Amino acid sequence: MSDTLAVALVGSGSMGLNHARVIASGPRTRLTVVIDPDEAVGRAAADRHGARWAPDLEALGGCDAAVVAASTEHHFALALPIVQAGMPVLVEKPLCPSLAQTEQIVAASAAGRTVLQCGLLERFNPAVLTALRMVRAPCYVRAERHSPYAPRIRTGVGWDLLVHDVDLAVRFFGGVDPARVDVGVGHYHPSSLPDAEDVVEATLHFPQGGVASVSASRIGQRKVRRMVIQELDRTVEVDLLRRGVTAYRHTTIEGEIGTGGFRQLTEMEVPEIVGAEPLVSQLAHFVDLLDGRADPDAERASILPAHRVVDAVLAARTPVG
Repeated sequence: MSDTLAVALVGSGSMGLNHARVIASGPRTRLTVVIDPDEAVGRAAADRHGARWAPDLEALGGCDAAVVAASTEHHFALALPIVQAGMPVLVEKPLCPSLAQTEQIVAASAAGRTVLQCGLLERFNPAVLTALRMVRAPCYVRAERHSPYAPRIRTGVGWDLLVHDVDLAVRFFGGVDPARVDVGVGHYHPSSLPDAEDVVEATLHFPQGGVASVSASRIGQRKVRRMVIQELDRTVEVDLLRRGVTAYRHTTIEGEIGTGGFRQLTEMEVPEIVGAEPLVSQLAHFVDLLDGRADPDAERASILPAHRVVDAVLAARTPVG
């Protein structure tokens, strides 16, 4: 591979613009072409970073890799031909809003030995990485991901929001699929499509006894991204928005006889959080996959657990509204 990777960006919406910025400013990447059927939007993004604009995937010639940041409902139609052409690709999460489609792309990548990464961005959140290093034996994980309503999101919160925290819960519990899921789903907003849920509450029961409760909502009035991991002797709280971690340990000190009983104390630990912007770290990992510094097979396999769980969650949904 040359010193810099020629990258095509497919899709230049709100997330695509962030990818364009990171690709164009990366030390090992250069933004070569922005592919978007909307010329005004795509050309504006391309011009901003000295790239060219093109309307379709025929412009991939001469590129080393691609990043797909189009709307979720278009991921399958865009990512599959890129993979089948043998080109490494990073696809925004979810890989597809369907387990069957996701499995088809993963299988095509495995058959062609092509690098495939899914943009499960919270994996690269410095606060999450710190918490993963701290936690040794989790018993219970609670995650909340709530947002105000965004009409541009056509899929429900299962694939849009919940997939992030399911992925993290699976990672905290050793990468294994849960043995059972209990689910409640709510449909409330008049602008949502009939099959696009607005609220999901799911409880994941893992084979070793661990439990994770994950909550996603798009009818909140503020953005919430938080996670609590409970061990027998410690609780670790993660603020994913502010990228902060606080650990708590409760102790009881018995007093001497006749002096008034005991005292309860809570010890707090606030580790320093050091790390790059998650999108920068994610792109660096993608390049590492191409350079052979990271394992493409392990990366490919890591995509499926969260997609399997979200698929099971949506299949088992019980209406709550």
